[in-house]
Order: sequence, then C-alpha cells, then structure tokens
Amino acid sequence: MKKIVSVLLLGIAIFTFAFSSPALAADTASGAALFEANCAQCHLGGGNLVNRAKTLKKEALEKYAMYSAEAIIAQVTRGKGAMPAFGNKLKAEQIENIAAYVLEQADKDWKK
Repeated sequence: MKKIVSVLLLGIAIFTFAFSSPALAADTASGAALFEANCAQCHLGGGNLVNRAKTLKKEALEKYAMYSAEAIIAQVTRGKGAMPAFGNKLKAEQIENIAAYVLEQADKDWKK
C-alpha cells in the first residue's frame, strides 16, 4: 500500500512540474518604471484608451487569454492590432519585468 501511495505521489509531482510554468524571476519595480515610460500612455491605471474592453484588469486578461506572463510577453514583444511591437525597443528582460508588473497589478486590481 505504501508503495502505491509513493508511486501516485511521485506521478502527481512529475505531472505538476512538467505542466506548470516556471516562475519569472522578474523585477516588478523595474517593470513599473518601464510600464510608466512605454505603456501608461494607452494603459494608464490598467485601462485601455484604444479598446476599452481589452484592459489590463484581471477579468479582461482572463477573458482574452492574456493572464499569463507568456501571453503578455508575446503581445508586448510582437504587438497586435493597434498595439505596437516593443521587441526591437526593449530587451527581453525588460519585457519580462513589464509582464510581471502587469500581472502583479492585475492581481491588486491596479490599486497601489
């Protein structure tokens, strides 16, 4: 019985680590400054001046499948629609920091 439980626990652990996203080791303070300099013109306070439905609020990020660092990084890097690409302007680490900041703020409902 102990062996079965051990095997099951090992299987769960392997499954969890194999299918979970690695945590970003990002600097949200740097992300805040980068967001202010590059993103706040259109996304002040987590809003969206171009398309009011697609804000950076948690509910909207979830609705549009953008509530992950990977999705935000891809959007900031490549741009989409009216949003310009920042991949040539910002380094990958800077974009990761912005993504971490956006997720942190979304979880706080953009309240300081």
